[in-house]
Amino acid sequence: MNVIWILAQTETNNDSQGEGTVIRSSDVQETEQTTATTTEGGDGAQGQSPKQPPMSPWMQFLPFILIFVLMYLLMFRGPKKKEQERQKMIQTLKKNDRVRTVGGILGTVVDVKEEEIVLKVDESNNTKIRVIPNAIHKLASDDSN
Repeated sequence: MNVIWILAQTETNNDSQGEGTVIRSSDVQETEQTTATTTEGGDGAQGQSPKQPPMSPWMQFLPFILIFVLMYLLMFRGPKKKEQERQKMIQTLKKNDRVRTVGGILGTVVDVKEEEIVLKVDESNNTKIRVIPNAIHKLASDDSN
């Protein structure tokens, strides 16, 4: 046997707040409906929590904004800062500084010019090489190895 409960709101003209009527149909195919229970209440929605106001659009996008800022700091700001430090190191190179090139060659600065840097790579044979300033990776004294 199928039972369907229907909650209906009735309007009244008297001073009461209104009555909610529950209509029960004992069989779906029967057209006869009887009143089973009458409930008293204001809006007929007892037991439901009050509606919360919707979140503002800015609060919904706040996690995405924070992720974007974090990605910017990690992907762009960090490497840019390291490159600026490296350029400053290259500009302050002077004679007798020990450096390591991007190719892994260790040498001592002999001469610094605007377009090239001369490195002495072998003390016994007095072997020198010329490299461009961007080929200098870091000072060898900064190496932890």
